[in-house]
Amino acid sequence: MKFTLLDWAAILGYLATTLLLGLYFRRKSTGTTEDYFVSGRSVSWWLAGTSMVATTFAADIPLVVAGLVYTQGIAGNWIWWAFLFSGMMTVFLFARLWRRSGLMTDVQFAEMRYAGKPAAFLRGFRAIYLGLMMNCLILGWVTKAMISIVGTTMGPTMEQWPVMTWASRVLTSLMGPVFSGTNGHALIVCIFFLIPFTGIYVSLGGLWGVLWTDLFQFVLKMGIVIVVAYYAVHAAGGMSPMISKIEAMRPSNGGSDPFAFLPDFSRGFSSEALWTLPAITFVVYLGIQWWASWYPGAEPGGGGYIAQRIFSARDERQGLLSVLWFNIAHYALRPWPWIFTGLAAIVLYPGLKHPETSYMLIVNDHVPHALRGIILAGFLAAFMSTIATQLNWGTSYLVEDFYRRFLVRRSTERHYVRISQIVTLLLVVATGYVSAHLASIVSGWKAVLEIGAGTGSVYILRWYWWRINAWSEISAMAVALITTVALRSSSLSVWLLHRPEMFTGSGAVVFAKTALATTVITSVAWIIVTFATKPESDAVLMSFYRKIRPQVTGWRHVAARVPEIAETHDLGRNLWCWILGTVMTYCALFGVGKLLLLHWWLGSSICLLGIFCAWLMWRELDRTAEPANAVDARPAG
Repeated sequence: MKFTLLDWAAILGYLATTLLLGLYFRRKSTGTTEDYFVSGRSVSWWLAGTSMVATTFAADIPLVVAGLVYTQGIAGNWIWWAFLFSGMMTVFLFARLWRRSGLMTDVQFAEMRYAGKPAAFLRGFRAIYLGLMMNCLILGWVTKAMISIVGTTMGPTMEQWPVMTWASRVLTSLMGPVFSGTNGHALIVCIFFLIPFTGIYVSLGGLWGVLWTDLFQFVLKMGIVIVVAYYAVHAAGGMSPMISKIEAMRPSNGGSDPFAFLPDFSRGFSSEALWTLPAITFVVYLGIQWWASWYPGAEPGGGGYIAQRIFSARDERQGLLSVLWFNIAHYALRPWPWIFTGLAAIVLYPGLKHPETSYMLIVNDHVPHALRGIILAGFLAAFMSTIATQLNWGTSYLVEDFYRRFLVRRSTERHYVRISQIVTLLLVVATGYVSAHLASIVSGWKAVLEIGAGTGSVYILRWYWWRINAWSEISAMAVALITTVALRSSSLSVWLLHRPEMFTGSGAVVFAKTALATTVITSVAWIIVTFATKPESDAVLMSFYRKIRPQVTGWRHVAARVPEIAETHDLGRNLWCWILGTVMTYCALFGVGKLLLLHWWLGSSICLLGIFCAWLMWRELDRTAEPANAVDARPAG
């Protein structure tokens, strides 16, 4: 692509807007660490929820979804659609509890729910494990996607810049060939400009700056993906001709129906045919992954930057509504522009070796040149909104849960804010290193899912069952990590099975088998450890129960010791709302999809069912009242 003055104006206008927002909120966010990390706990539901949606709308998502549709059909999206069950559980079973806790980070939960050296170790370990290792891995794959986008759109332009040629030559001599060629130039732009630029406005504006830039970025991102989808379908001949062309391609390729919302079960449990999601993978996604695996933005029981946005909400109801809006927008509002771009790519670029490149090929070949500056600005928004949140979230762990807790315990708020700004910039450096060495986007996705397999059940039960202790979480995290590494080890598989791979099949099938095995081993391990170790002391359990007021069923012997706290009996109603919310959102997702695919009667019927579920759910929410002894808890730890 060649960029005109208008294109550069759009890009520079976007960058200037984000920087101005960071500067505008600087004073509001730098008074205390509570201002910097949770916006003084005064955020409205719509702003907090939209920020969650914008954060999960990263630069890698359109590319990966288009690639999934290209290879596995629409059903391939179950790798992330299945997490709706976990998301809606966070809405109705955990959002109020998180807000009630008064925490600043979800890692602080360790020393509110548990006590002693195991709790302190768990808090410090999770701060480093999530805030540094996992955070940099996530930031790395997001940056990997942006490198592909920048290389595709700006490659020829960058090659004409003398400064880029010089920088590439110097960095290649110092660090190897990773900085050479078009992708090397894109890597330089991402690592030495885009990520530092994002780090600057995040360090200036704190969470307030992140929230408002997220709102601006989300509107821009949705606009550009709709535009890309429109021109993609138009290039494929229009909706009806595109559908007919894909249908005509099926017999010659031996594939299943790419328009199907579910796998083709008639092809067998581990089928690897074109446009088919293997049934075993679907079963793992839908039956296990959503409750068993830790994944950013979809943690079982909430957590991460989702919990951070809940902490920032004005009250419990605002926190609940923020996560509800996030799940509706995340699963029902956003996907179809990406999906239809992937379907159009099947017609426009048959036989691609790297399907994830199809999205940017369509942008290059079929979107009018007059829009290319805005399109790239939209991708910058997708990239920077995720980078901004991950930097702020990861810094909150490293400062609040490691530096402040274990290194410098008593200093001024100004000192901790300044350290937070420095740590944010150090994370920028670490992100650049990881992104330069990460193999691919999907490999990062699957690595995180596998490493966290089996830990989710602990994160759910720790709120509802008194017997969970610090060793339950420590053992779950350790066993999941060790098991994943062991199952991926070729030496172990050779020793056990006399072959280089532990599991055979396509990438999707091997992922499903590894995740299933890790979940079973991890679950058995943490259950044994839980009953083999002592429970938390009554004093710790009573303190937690007083503050959180969880469902009494799993806390009866603790509730009996604090009769002044009114018992909570809302689990049945919350589970009913969870079912209604899940059905409502899936109906919105599939109903709109069927309408767009020209199945008018079926699409309308599914949408009507979703509206009915929404009405029932809202009626239940209106009946929900906070206990009379509810208090606005302040931060623990």
